[in-house]
Amino acid sequence: QVQLVESGGGLVQAGESLRLSCAASGSISGLNDMGWYRQAPGKQRDLVATITRGGTTNYADSVKGRFTISRDNAKSTVYLQMNSLKPEDTAVYYCYARLLVVPYWGKGTLVTVSS
Repeated sequence: QVQLVESGGGLVQAGESLRLSCAASGSISGLNDMGWYRQAPGKQRDLVATITRGGTTNYADSVKGRFTISRDNAKSTVYLQMNSLKPEDTAVYYCYARLLVVPYWGKGTLVTVSS
């Protein structure tokens, strides 16, 4: 089992920045992909960004150039630096990790961007 705990959400104004963190614990030896998804009210959960153990990244088009994902394998932690935030970035952000073929999810952290 893998436990994921997110932190760093909050309320900001448009144009400001936030940094999300997600720490993994439990049976984490050999974690593969880690990343972030988000779900806005009334919408499906969508990919934001992922990063492999080797550091290869993938971003949703809507956040390219504004968000940066990074990972500290020694700490089993993944980060999401979010700059130039927009009201449409408002959502619950969920941490994701994959161990072999099994996905794990955090409980989510709310990010609210006011205009």
